[in-house]
Amino acid sequence: MSDSQPRLLRGGPIAASIRETLTTKIAALRNAGTTPTLAVIIASDDGAVRSYAEAKQRSAAKLGIDIRLETMHAHVGQGALETLIDDLSSDRTVHGILLELPVAEGLDERAAIARIDPEKDVDGMTAANLGLIAAGNEAAALAPATPQACIRLAEEVTPVRGKRAAVIGRGRTVGRALASMLINRDATVTVCHTKTPDLTEAIAPCDLVFVAAGRAGLIGHNHLRPEHIVIDAGVNPAEDGIVGDVAPEAAEKVAALSPVPGGVGPLTSTLIFANLLKAMSLQGVHAPS
Repeated sequence: MSDSQPRLLRGGPIAASIRETLTTKIAALRNAGTTPTLAVIIASDDGAVRSYAEAKQRSAAKLGIDIRLETMHAHVGQGALETLIDDLSSDRTVHGILLELPVAEGLDERAAIARIDPEKDVDGMTAANLGLIAAGNEAAALAPATPQACIRLAEEVTPVRGKRAAVIGRGRTVGRALASMLINRDATVTVCHTKTPDLTEAIAPCDLVFVAAGRAGLIGHNHLRPEHIVIDAGVNPAEDGIVGDVAPEAAEKVAALSPVPGGVGPLTSTLIFANLLKAMSLQGVHAPS
């Protein structure tokens, strides 16, 4: 166990700084006659999914962004969902589209995401955006917000360039994009997953450990060493709220750790709105200088 308490990497202060910059740009756009508009699609009867969407709406209003909540009940079907996405993709007054996940049982989220115009894909989930990132052309892409948040938090401690990084989890929403984004920043990356035979051995030589497996307590005290900088992107429901993928006792051992809640989450939600402004730029809509 380290002699000092780990540094807690909180997303709130970074998010607040980003919001200040966004507020200025959004005000300029609105003064020029364009209101940044994000369509958020709820294709589920799950109350939690709606609450996430409504939370985005409240946060967006403070920045001057309009959010259009589009509710598709599960019984409407895949065709209606895809038609809605097609209509939003062709609507020039809508600058971004986000499909809240999970969608209702019986709907195909991958097929729905594939219908989103890549230049409006503020969640960075389309094959076009993920392909640009994997190809090293991240500047032309809308990158997923959670991997962006992970890297921003790690770089509060050290640049990722030249560092050895472990990415635990290879899911579409975080791990795969994060690995490519770290490579784009000149990190040496090890990707770990359910078939990795010895997590402790794989993590040991790394400077940075990014955990995004979606399993509460997956990484424990014995997996880590005092020099590790750990970014926990796990979001797992628990009796008293949410918990990460890193067990609480592991926090006492490492050099720095992003807490759950309070680490990656607050930064991710703000970066969605930053992605909206980048989407507008890709569409040729710019704030006056």
